[in-house]
Amino acid sequence: MSYQSSVAQDTLAAAQLEMAGNPNALALRRPFDPVAHDLEASFRLTRFADLKGRSCKVPQDVLGKLVESLQQDYSQQDDQFMHVAIPRIGIGLDCSVTPLRHGGLCLVQTTDFFYPLVDDPYMMGKIACANVLSDLYAMGVTECDNMLMLLGVSTKMTEKERDVVIPLIMRGFKDSALEAGTSVTGGQTVINPWCTIGGVATTICQPNEYIVPDNAVMGDVLVLTKPLGTQVAVNAHQWLDQPERWNRIKLVVSEEDVRKAYHRAMDSMSRLNRIAARLMHKYNAHGSTDVTGFGLLGHAQNLASHQKNEVSFVIHNLPVIAKMAAVAKACGNMFQLLQGHAPETSGGLLICLPREQAAAYCKDIEKQEGYQAWIIGIVEKGNRTARIIDKPRVIEVPAKD
Repeated sequence: MSYQSSVAQDTLAAAQLEMAGNPNALALRRPFDPVAHDLEASFRLTRFADLKGRSCKVPQDVLGKLVESLQQDYSQQDDQFMHVAIPRIGIGLDCSVTPLRHGGLCLVQTTDFFYPLVDDPYMMGKIACANVLSDLYAMGVTECDNMLMLLGVSTKMTEKERDVVIPLIMRGFKDSALEAGTSVTGGQTVINPWCTIGGVATTICQPNEYIVPDNAVMGDVLVLTKPLGTQVAVNAHQWLDQPERWNRIKLVVSEEDVRKAYHRAMDSMSRLNRIAARLMHKYNAHGSTDVTGFGLLGHAQNLASHQKNEVSFVIHNLPVIAKMAAVAKACGNMFQLLQGHAPETSGGLLICLPREQAAAYCKDIEKQEGYQAWIIGIVEKGNRTARIIDKPRVIEVPAKD
């Protein structure tokens, strides 16, 4: 069902609460406490889905085969756009870019959804929205004209749980959209065995408003704008309630370390890549992708495969949320974090930048956001592949508390 009017009423209610000075309006910004909402202390949003991270993604090689027929149809349709100067971009990259019949404009669009990976419903909504928008930002698009919300309400939720959790998820999604300068005007809500949250982001723009991600040249460097390790952090946090799992990692990490990492992960995942995208234009980026479900190496390989020039990416440095590299090592091959295969959610942008501009980019983004970005690798002559060196340098983020 559509919930355009519901979102509008929700927005109005929040504004009225804050205008009235009602302290409950500020409760959304505090960590989620189930008991404060008359739920059981043991309530965990993450229990309403059985899969997360890499296990809920169709493998990249399988996905490539599945969309081959779509790509062929797509190529055949391109004949009717031969007279259009705007390139058509589609399957395989972060967004679709479609020339419009109205001169000089194109439609840039993306969609994504996934399952709960944090237990705070409000933050889950923010993360989901930031994750959808991230694909626009990966193309250098900084303005989103409209968003739709896609929401699956779990059949396993009680009415009470539903009535508490779903409005908080919606509020988080909406607040993130407002932060991005856009709004949620509709969507679809269904009943589903698992809880799901995502959406669609759409914008109409001119060609100079996006960056085609295929212009990397030998000598460029690779910049990453958020640390890795979000999935390790959220898993470790869930294991605090699971003695058999916690016993596996407690020798390398404390409960306090895990809680800090979890909050850093939530903060990182809910942070928009909008400033990072804006600075891509200022510092002449040659291409970008966002790091999400296929991990750093998976997305680096995909970006490399689309380059016009015969280049390859070599990654030397891995910025990781503090203590999460040690947790990943303690878990054997479960995450494959240092091999670049650990999935991320709403991760940073991986950007190809001219070597002489990269340091200034990193300095500028830290000045504007208060968060670091890192030069993690180089672009060299090659056959459009990506790799991580055998013993990459792990950068603990933050370096110290």
